[in-house]
Amino acid sequence: MRLPIVQIDAFASAAFKGNPAAVMPLAAWLDDDVLQAIAAENNLSETAFILPDESGESDFELRWFTPTNEVVLCGHATLASGHFVLSSDPERDRVTFRTRKAGILSVARAGSGYELALPAWGPSPKPLPHIVAALGVEAAVETLWHPHRYALIVLENAAQIRALDPDFRALGRPSPADPAAGGGAEVDVLTIVTAPGDETDVISRVFAPGAGIDEDPVTGSAHAVMTPYWAARLGRDRFTAYQASARGGHLTCQLAGDRVVLGGQCVTVMEGTFFLP
Repeated sequence: MRLPIVQIDAFASAAFKGNPAAVMPLAAWLDDDVLQAIAAENNLSETAFILPDESGESDFELRWFTPTNEVVLCGHATLASGHFVLSSDPERDRVTFRTRKAGILSVARAGSGYELALPAWGPSPKPLPHIVAALGVEAAVETLWHPHRYALIVLENAAQIRALDPDFRALGRPSPADPAAGGGAEVDVLTIVTAPGDETDVISRVFAPGAGIDEDPVTGSAHAVMTPYWAARLGRDRFTAYQASARGGHLTCQLAGDRVVLGGQCVTVMEGTFFLP
């Protein structure tokens, strides 16, 4: 079987920046173990699979897989999927995706880029000493948690964010503070570390070693968690953000009711065929 595959750098204005995602349009869902095997073979932080939504609720169904597991929400691969659809159809200005656990998501044209609408997942304060220790920082300004397994660690300044050198083995273990921790606990906590920015309003880095990704280059879903926090702290519903990974990525963030709207660009870097046995 031959499957089309496109690799797209999301939240990037040029190739080799932002976060690469594979987008693979399908005619029908393959078995989950096959989807997972394809994502492992691609070995990108995310592979997005889309197919036309016959339910009429949206334009396409959408699922995302890391090299090790399926995830609840992925922003950059949704943006990449939107870029794939909209760049293929110049007459279309907006596309919607129905997901398994994150509801209906949308990507719309906005100038030279796109706007991605995600659910606003505001976190709540919670002690996370295991995660703070694994990050190698002495203390955090605040620690917060969202039930979809997102940890938000707030530090004082951008220099601390850039200097982070986590213990990935420790960070990938279940935390005793995690409500789901236990003998069979999952280890795919996504750890977001953020602070006031130096060149943008907000700076962050994101780590997910339990999901096979030590550091994610640019993470849309992390900003779905951060945006409600920073909107309240900054006292305004719009701000700029930079994710300080090796590749780096710039985003605009807006809190719009129960949605977070992220702005960014995409660049297609590869088109080809996946040969499935």
